[in-house]
Amino acid sequence: MHFIDYYYEKIIKYDFINKFNYNNLSELPQLKKMILNFSCQNFTIQKFAITLLSLELITTKKGSITLNKNANAYLKIQKGSPAGCQVTLTKKAMYGFLAKLLVEIFPKIKNISGLKLKTANNTFFYAFPSNTIILTELQEYYPLFNNLPSLNLMVVTTAKTNKELLFLIKSFQFPFLK
Repeated sequence: MHFIDYYYEKIIKYDFINKFNYNNLSELPQLKKMILNFSCQNFTIQKFAITLLSLELITTKKGSITLNKNANAYLKIQKGSPAGCQVTLTKKAMYGFLAKLLVEIFPKIKNISGLKLKTANNTFFYAFPSNTIILTELQEYYPLFNNLPSLNLMVVTTAKTNKELLFLIKSFQFPFLK
């Protein structure tokens, strides 16, 4: 069991029970999956390969290239053309990356107030600034990864209300602006 999973099981669950008065333990909000995404429109195949390689180095999971679903003549985007790269993390890989995020990445960001947090129904999004290399895995190969686009992090939870979602974010110690 990962230490963040252990922290959720032993502390956060009891905080939810005390604050929101649940009758069933299966109703408790929890993290479902994390999706890391680089959107790379109008890039060459070489740039797609570099962003895909950086995602694989960051997460140690195999990434995939996302394709455009709709065409847009104004932006000169064809249907089925590459739009970006993404990796979906679940279970052990998600908790491992969450630990790396909370212990390594967030403390290294100088302007933490620049991180934008957006919440939706049961998800929240972080948009990391572009051209910032915050991981030691990517710092070793700086000339290769110096022009990365902005990294988007989407965390999907089982929270039913916005209050539950914000409480879950605060209990995992995510930095965000109110």
